[in-house]
Amino acid sequence: MGLNFFSTKSRGIGGQIKRRYTDFIVEEIQRNGTVCEAKRFTENGTHLEERLEIPSKKEGFDQLHLNLEKINRDTNFVIKIITRYLQGSKKRFGYAGMKDKRAVTCQRISLFEPNIERLQNFGSGGIQLSNPEWSKEKMDLGMLKGNRFTVKVRDILLSEKEIRKRVEECFKEMEKSGIANYFGEQRFGGIRQITHIVGKHFIKGDFKEGVMVYLTHFVEGEEEEIKAARKHLAETRDFAEATRNFPVKFTYERSMIHHLCKYPKDYVGAFGKLPKKLRYLFTHAYQSYLFNLIIQERIKQGIGLEEIEGDVLIDGEVAGPLFGFESKHATGKPGEIEKKILEEADVKLGEFHVKKMPEISSKGTRKNIRLKPEKLKLVSIEEDEFYPEKLVATISFDLSKGNYATTVLAEIMKA
Repeated sequence: MGLNFFSTKSRGIGGQIKRRYTDFIVEEIQRNGTVCEAKRFTENGTHLEERLEIPSKKEGFDQLHLNLEKINRDTNFVIKIITRYLQGSKKRFGYAGMKDKRAVTCQRISLFEPNIERLQNFGSGGIQLSNPEWSKEKMDLGMLKGNRFTVKVRDILLSEKEIRKRVEECFKEMEKSGIANYFGEQRFGGIRQITHIVGKHFIKGDFKEGVMVYLTHFVEGEEEEIKAARKHLAETRDFAEATRNFPVKFTYERSMIHHLCKYPKDYVGAFGKLPKKLRYLFTHAYQSYLFNLIIQERIKQGIGLEEIEGDVLIDGEVAGPLFGFESKHATGKPGEIEKKILEEADVKLGEFHVKKMPEISSKGTRKNIRLKPEKLKLVSIEEDEFYPEKLVATISFDLSKGNYATTVLAEIMKA
């Protein structure tokens, strides 16, 4: 994933994250600075499901905004559950950003003229709706300021004094100089880490290979049933049998497989069975992978995150490319690095215009290569109930939109 260098020199505290879902809390920060507070599923949450009381609707206000809190639920899965219950369309659903699955998250969503009676009776395990308010505006991707993260780092074999010292040293470095703004592991597809690989195949126009990697690639750590199903499909290419082997909960894979049963050579159509917003994530994942490689190359060549002649600046900060078919290279040494990464990847800018499926094409943009977390705080250091004679540190910080908590945590943990 192009994540081979640390930006800070402080010693790490080690440990591990996401031992429990409540160890990783993500609270969306709205554009006005309001934080969507996670309340129900946190360790100190009420765990009580309160009835949703929806205020009267004003004329012209047809979008109902609500807080959506979830635990160990994928955003797209939650959308499907809610829209199915409301007997509506996914097009009526709006949200500002995807949130981690293996976590407790709270974000603002919008529903266009929902069935009020059904909505008030909605209930589903691991999902809580609250704080309803009518608006004229639909929530859309990017309509947020950022996210607040509160994370427990467990299994630390250091004294409380040493943990505090190392964390505070790392905080000082990050606040002063920032860190490499890598895309984190979530961008690359959970446990299998293949989203960028699939994305490259699509950009190169090889939909067959992309779809087959998505369906058949397996790793240790996956459930045995799905691992066996993927392996068998890779060996046999028997889609009819795969419909029986793939577990019901793998709805995306099953939709693609059902299509390939009817149209065995239509891999573009099979990929088209995925939701449109999800399809574009494969392109973005590959752009993100190349972005990480550019930062890595800058560090290798001793440039790092500092501005040099030829760099492209956005708001005074060095910005690296998320390549697309309209991208323009930087000049000087930065431009040479950008061209080098593309050449080594055997990808041309024009290939980001995907003729077989235009909606996953990308014109390209740029993103700051430096990240400065805000409101860094060591909340507590306590005994770890899961690991005897070890400690757990709770850390919180804010990040602007599009940036990754795991990038910050990697610098702190250096694990």
